[in-house]
Amino acid sequence: MSIQLITFDLDDTLWDVTPVMQDAEAALRNWLALHAPRLGAVPVEHLWAIRARLLQADPMLRHRLSELRRRILFHALSEAGYPEQDARALAEAGFQVFLAARHQVELFAEVHPTLEALANRYQLGVITNGNADVRRLGLADYFQFALCAEELGVGKPDPKPFEEALKRAGIAAEHAVHIGDHPSDDIAGAQAAGLRAIWFNPQGKIWDASHRPHAEIASLAELPALLHSWA
Repeated sequence: MSIQLITFDLDDTLWDVTPVMQDAEAALRNWLALHAPRLGAVPVEHLWAIRARLLQADPMLRHRLSELRRRILFHALSEAGYPEQDARALAEAGFQVFLAARHQVELFAEVHPTLEALANRYQLGVITNGNADVRRLGLADYFQFALCAEELGVGKPDPKPFEEALKRAGIAAEHAVHIGDHPSDDIAGAQAAGLRAIWFNPQGKIWDASHRPHAEIASLAELPALLHSWA
């Protein structure tokens, strides 16, 4: 079957997310130290405890990472003694600091040339569980749509995000392929929805899941030739 739609994961597929999140967390902590000094002495373990408490009360927050972080900050600030109005304002301002730093990504070198080559032949889309926005990254022109778990209310590996992508593109599952790094979220999720799935594995990890991807690549630069071979 010919490929008409290619969907991409973002974190750890178009960039290495670990240093990005570390820098974003540091930027947030530095901002809080200046603007919310009462929170400065609160250990990070306390924030994780608040996170666990919020997720226990509302499990769907795991698909709403931005809202979850806002609530963690608000509860932490409230418990540190800030009045509700101040806590909400500080939580939102702090979140925006975090979000700005979270978008300071270093794209893999192959991203722009690969997306440019593919965009001339296929519909391209994004399916992400994270809160990165391709519009803030200068990538929006490559994609017909971007689906995030926060907006959908459900994330990968649930088949619904993939089904929504097929609906947006107006094609059947056999004409679509998804690329991502996560064996469950990306590979199993895509396959459960009937898409072909390509495992992005630049570190050469050993596959240890029962299901197998349809293909494996170590660099996004391998994608055009792989897709051409399937045609």
